[in-house]
Amino acid sequence: MLPPRSVPSERAPGVPEPEELWEAEMERLRCSGAPVRGLPYAMMDKRLIWQLREPAGVQTLRWQRWQRRRQTVERRLREAAQRLARGLGLWEAALYEIGGLFGTGIRSYFTFLRFLLLLNLLSLLLTASFVLLPLAWLRPPDPGPALNSTLQCPGSRQSQPGVLRFHNQLWHVLTGRAFTNTYLFYGAYRVGPESSSAYSIRLAYLLSPLACLLLCFCGTLRRMVKGLPQKTLLGQGYQAPLSAKVFSSWDFCIRVQEAAIIKKHEISNEFKVELEEGRRFQLMQQQTRAQRACHLLSYLRVNILIGLLVVGAISAIFWATKYSQDNKEESLFLLLQYLPPGVIALVNFLGPLLFTFLVQLENYPPNTEVNLTLMWCVVLKLASLGMFSFSLGQTILCIGRDKTSCESYGYNACDYQCWENSVGEELYKLSIFNFLLTVAFAFLVTLPRRLLVDQFSGRFWAWLEREEFLVPKNVLDIVAGQTVTWMGLFYCPLLPLLNSVFLFLTFYIKKYTLLKNSRASSRPFRASSSTFFFQLVLLLGLLLAAVPLGYVVSSIHSSWDCGLFTNYSAPWQVVPELVALGLPPIGQRALHYLGSHAFSFPLLIMLSLVLTVCISQTQANARAIHRLRKQLVWVQEKWHLVEDLSRLLPEPGPSDSPGPKSPASQASRPRSFCPGFPCPGSPGARAPPPGPSVVDAAGLRSTCPGPHGTPASARRFRFPSVAEL
Repeated sequence: MLPPRSVPSERAPGVPEPEELWEAEMERLRCSGAPVRGLPYAMMDKRLIWQLREPAGVQTLRWQRWQRRRQTVERRLREAAQRLARGLGLWEAALYEIGGLFGTGIRSYFTFLRFLLLLNLLSLLLTASFVLLPLAWLRPPDPGPALNSTLQCPGSRQSQPGVLRFHNQLWHVLTGRAFTNTYLFYGAYRVGPESSSAYSIRLAYLLSPLACLLLCFCGTLRRMVKGLPQKTLLGQGYQAPLSAKVFSSWDFCIRVQEAAIIKKHEISNEFKVELEEGRRFQLMQQQTRAQRACHLLSYLRVNILIGLLVVGAISAIFWATKYSQDNKEESLFLLLQYLPPGVIALVNFLGPLLFTFLVQLENYPPNTEVNLTLMWCVVLKLASLGMFSFSLGQTILCIGRDKTSCESYGYNACDYQCWENSVGEELYKLSIFNFLLTVAFAFLVTLPRRLLVDQFSGRFWAWLEREEFLVPKNVLDIVAGQTVTWMGLFYCPLLPLLNSVFLFLTFYIKKYTLLKNSRASSRPFRASSSTFFFQLVLLLGLLLAAVPLGYVVSSIHSSWDCGLFTNYSAPWQVVPELVALGLPPIGQRALHYLGSHAFSFPLLIMLSLVLTVCISQTQANARAIHRLRKQLVWVQEKWHLVEDLSRLLPEPGPSDSPGPKSPASQASRPRSFCPGFPCPGSPGARAPPPGPSVVDAAGLRSTCPGPHGTPASARRFRFPSVAEL
């Protein structure tokens, strides 16, 4: 047995005194340029550091104090402005109430609706600033040529005089005919030649929709990737510890009973989401290989059947749109005006019901069932809008058709003298119909259903119960409306104003429906995954709107009798004309080179290299994260080994130093410097004091010498012999 060790009266040679360590630390902190506010010290220590950094000169001290006061005032004003913006934010109180009562998943729908409202207001601001205000300021004297109503076409249909008596002012408003000569539609924008004004209204009108789409794309992409780093770092199999939510979820600043009730509901919803995701993850891990193969076969069978239904649905939309346009002069013109929107609404209502029925026949897990139905609902919603756009293009622009008027004018000039107005009216009617359908469904279906369920009792009424507030369905509805708005930016520039009003009213309608007439979804949604899904669908809708708009702007002939581009073969032709008028020959050659194939190939190669570098960096980061996770597991295992060894070692005497401490016990030390001990977590690299360095049993380096000059790790962490074990 080793003799008891006594504490030496003198420190080993080469080891600095505690006072020297403290002075060195003070000198390092005084000379450091790191802000005192960001240092991990107590407030008393920060005041001492601040006093040490004060210069000796009075003039310099006065200047620095003024700079410090100015920075402090700016920071406080910025924080006050942020608090004021949060307090005066649109629907903040309503969003807080919805999030507390129904969870963050349903709240994310209303937050997404507010985001779409801001996008529409931004688009309206761009259009008003660069098109409407300059147009009102310039006031062109020549309104342009009138519509050519005497165009002779073989076999053309003449308007029936008896039809007009069926058209009252309400129908004119609903169909858009009442606003044909206003700035709501393309045909009312007319200016003189480009050389007559220094500001080009045509160029502003052409670039405003493109700028709106670009800004919406950037905002949506930024909002979508906000949750991606956390998802990438945590991984798919990450499970949040419930203990952290149990002990840290409550807000002890709550003093109001209503706020406490909302907070309790919010915590309960978070627990439901965590437990539901854990259960789904466990079910996926328990599947065998044969079960996965059977699941794949049934998955393919159901997808084929649903795909056939989607093809039939979009075919019905195509023929309905074609029939409506070919018979627009008949006596049933008023009903045919809303035939395509009605068919689209019917398809999008019956489609999800049939999809859900087919998926439920296969007895899928709830998670797979919901995801599969949701995927096909997204496809159906976007495909219906794409087919509607294509059918309009085939009828009006003669895409894929041979007509005499198309050969002369580039579009069906006999039936559509101002085809941009006709397309704008169709999109206007589709937007109006979507909002009217939302109002009718809320007050004519959901409200009577709630009243009947609350009034009567019985097995049927218990089975019927209140309508379930489905977040994906409501999201797809507002995404479809936003896609229609983006599609009409060129033909109906003020359509974002109309959609902003609809979104504002939709928020209160959906809030009333959720709080009074509906019940929360049985499947809880996580806010992060819901937000990512919303933005992804919105990006698909943006792409669906941008492709036809780019084709029309670059390739389709403009109307001869209305609008800004009457004398141009395509709207984009105004750009080369302005370049020729306003740029020198060197600038013209540079722009021509930027638009040629000689520049596109190097640009494509450069983008490919940048993409390769980004992908390689992402993969390297993923490998580094994986290695850090392994190292974290190894450190935890080593500390467990050290604890086991410390239990096997004999009890130390009174004069012995204590055994090893776990990281948890070390982390509990106060982060404030004191004489003789370097501050934990202090910034900057610190040179190790001279002395031997050994590696302990846990694989950690130790430079602190123990008594008699022996390293503490070599004395404490020795492996026991076989006899001792």
